[in-house]
Amino acid sequence: MTSFRNADFHLNKPGTLIAALPAVLGFVPEKSLVLVTFDGGEMGCVMRIDLSADVFDAVDRMAEVAAAASPDAAIAVIVDEDGVTCRMCKDEHRQLADALGDALSAWGIELLAAHVVDRVAAGGRWHCADGCACAGTVDDPSASPMAAAAVLDGRRLYSRRADLQEVIAVADPVRTAGLCGVIAGAATSSDADQRPDAQARADVEHAMAAAAGAVEGRCPSDPDLARLAYGLTDPRVRDTLYALAVGRDAAPAESLWALLARTLPEPWRAEALVLLAFSAYARGDGPLAGVSLEAALRCNPEHRMAGMLDQALQSGMRPEQIRELGLTGYRLAKQLGVELPPRQSFGRRAG
Repeated sequence: MTSFRNADFHLNKPGTLIAALPAVLGFVPEKSLVLVTFDGGEMGCVMRIDLSADVFDAVDRMAEVAAAASPDAAIAVIVDEDGVTCRMCKDEHRQLADALGDALSAWGIELLAAHVVDRVAAGGRWHCADGCACAGTVDDPSASPMAAAAVLDGRRLYSRRADLQEVIAVADPVRTAGLCGVIAGAATSSDADQRPDAQARADVEHAMAAAAGAVEGRCPSDPDLARLAYGLTDPRVRDTLYALAVGRDAAPAESLWALLARTLPEPWRAEALVLLAFSAYARGDGPLAGVSLEAALRCNPEHRMAGMLDQALQSGMRPEQIRELGLTGYRLAKQLGVELPPRQSFGRRAG
């Protein structure tokens, strides 16, 4: 969450609020319904859904998710390039704002305003969805205080959501398909979590070495990828590796998880996506965590960690609360006899 007071803009400046959306979402929204919640002067969860034919059916779920963090109020932004000139669109936008307001009211959340904007860019035009006389232009998103904060936090901002999704997209489908047999061949006859601790320890150390290589641009061989994929099916290995997200080598580890997400086939890809999501969430990159969790839950809708992190992200849980989960990894590492990098100080990112 980010305080509007610290970000130096206010709720009564729609052009400034709209300009901040790319920094919050991680990409520039198009054809979207965006809901920004507030609690005690601070931004809470920010949600986006496509402005599709079934958007009216989705507002109840959006309100339910927003209510999980018990915010005081919310503001809606409808991004629609046709919204300024299309009379029929204006009627639909007003009806959508009314439906969202009713859904939020059922949870005790006040919809303070609903704005329609043609494009989230400097000079974009916005107006009130309810037909009031208020209208104006959008500030420059690149000059937004929240954009500056995102850059300082090391987050990349994307021009489209598709560009963000490309970060985790399978890079070489032929190689990925071929890995299925290699991974199956790496599996033993017993379940992964029934192996001796020495094997689990060796797999953790192998993953740490692969992370160091990934950040230097060295791609693991197919046998190495197979070993990594199979190792992640061992809960001791997987849960220990979550600790890397809060350690000094968090960046190399995240590079490895991203590489595995783009390379491994299903179902093994899901574990890499969840590790990537946890690492991104821990350092405050909600957009990358969100698309990673979305992909992981498509691979395995029953994945417990993915479901828990997704619920936490949607409810606006702070990164420092998520980082506490990494402590479990340090305890498991001690049991396995693995020496992990010391925990890092997140400084200003802790908020």
